[in-house]
Amino acid sequence: MDVMPLLALVAGSAAVAGAARRTPVSAPLALVAAGLAVSYLPGVPDYTLDPHVVLPLVLPPLLHTAALDSSYLDLRANARPVALLSVGYVLFATLAVGAVAFLLVPGLPPTAALVLGAVVAPPDAVAATAVARRLGLPSRITTILQGESLVNDATAITAYKVALAAALGEGATWAGGVREFAVAAVGGVGVGLVLMVPLHWLRTHLREPLLQNTLSLLIPFVAYGAAEQAGASGVLAVVVVGLYLGHRSWQVDFATRLQEAAVWRMVSFLLESAVFALIGLQLRVVLRGLDAYGPGEAAWYAVVVFLAVVAARFVWVYPATFLPRALSARLREREPDVTGRAALVVSWAGMRGVVSLAIAFSVPATAPARNVVLFLTFTTVIGTLVVQGLSLPPLIRALRLPSRDARAATLAEAQAQSAASAAAERRLDELLADERNALPQPLADRLRAVLERRRNAVWERLGAVHGTTGESADDTYRRLTREVIGAERAVFVSLRDARRIDDEMLRALLRRLDLEEAAAYREEGD
Repeated sequence: MDVMPLLALVAGSAAVAGAARRTPVSAPLALVAAGLAVSYLPGVPDYTLDPHVVLPLVLPPLLHTAALDSSYLDLRANARPVALLSVGYVLFATLAVGAVAFLLVPGLPPTAALVLGAVVAPPDAVAATAVARRLGLPSRITTILQGESLVNDATAITAYKVALAAALGEGATWAGGVREFAVAAVGGVGVGLVLMVPLHWLRTHLREPLLQNTLSLLIPFVAYGAAEQAGASGVLAVVVVGLYLGHRSWQVDFATRLQEAAVWRMVSFLLESAVFALIGLQLRVVLRGLDAYGPGEAAWYAVVVFLAVVAARFVWVYPATFLPRALSARLREREPDVTGRAALVVSWAGMRGVVSLAIAFSVPATAPARNVVLFLTFTTVIGTLVVQGLSLPPLIRALRLPSRDARAATLAEAQAQSAASAAAERRLDELLADERNALPQPLADRLRAVLERRRNAVWERLGAVHGTTGESADDTYRRLTREVIGAERAVFVSLRDARRIDDEMLRALLRRLDLEEAAAYREEGD
């Protein structure tokens, strides 16, 4: 087996995505363009994927990462709008886009049109939620978009399987499709509920961080595979397990949490980069299969399907947002902040992405009109990323939606930290009162000083800043900490270079400094 094309794909896509982060161009668009350009170079092979391994390989880790970062409590509080979007909208979009494609493209079988509808139905809210957080949108909108992207994949994949079975002549019926959807949904949740507790128990009883993170990498594939073997939704099983583990991540030791966050960010980055690069690399092959349609005709089909995808979301979101409120006074009281501007943002935040591509790649080569489905999926994903992705931030700014109250959030954080620090000080007093825990006074004072600094750090962000640097006292403390640790690090390296300490000792000393630096700095984002 020649692994060089795979290595070239991973390395090249990571390099392009990393370079795109330094430019105004979004990484997905840069990856698509780079993949298309590379596909025309002499000697570049045609990249093909086994449809039977795409979904099990790509989806579980991406869904697991998103679930770990989601809030179970927020999702539960917004279950109604999340369900309307992740189930109702996906089914509506499948039928609406499928109908448009069937009427638009000559010779396209209705079952193949429904396959296309299911493939492009689920929005990928990763980009939308990133924009929402960066621009400070209300947390409810961010939660709804994130929750939709977690569950809508299960709906789309089930609809896709039913439509694909019909397209392949396997005798699928509407009644059978509804039954399969119900079994997949209930079974997927059930498998997740069965697995989540023993998997969490195993995570908390493994004492070695490397073993814990090895298990973490296996968990989404185990949950997905177990559910699929049982004829249930692997997507829902992964989401249920991920939400549970994320909700109880505090019960895992700090070393595992630090490693796990870094590992999953890397995995998601590589998978998403490779999938978007594959669009460009495969687009040339797909275009060769459109010989029955001229370039202008194919472009027209792409534009109409894109417009149908965008319009279907507006047609669903506005009635789903305001009709239940018109019928229920209790709902109006519980959700008083729902406005037309918020509905507009949710409607426009319908970019398609990795999930649609993964489903499209899994369409078997024997399926009717496969190249048409792939082509229209690729163009729809690219169209939503370009048109909606680039215009969403200016739209949010123009609508002037009420943003998060940063001061109130900081105040809540400070109050929580103050309560935690008070509990920690009481516990420290109890421990130091025991003669078995006797410490020299300087060390005891150091423990108290650390607690005091942690208590004051958040309050200082609410207060005055330095007139020259614009830093709070905590910001200055962390910056100076980094400077002095850097000076220590340089001395250790020079001692190693002078052969006064060996590399093993250097690594031990540097790890100690790294942990101190990590403790001094809170994460500010990507």
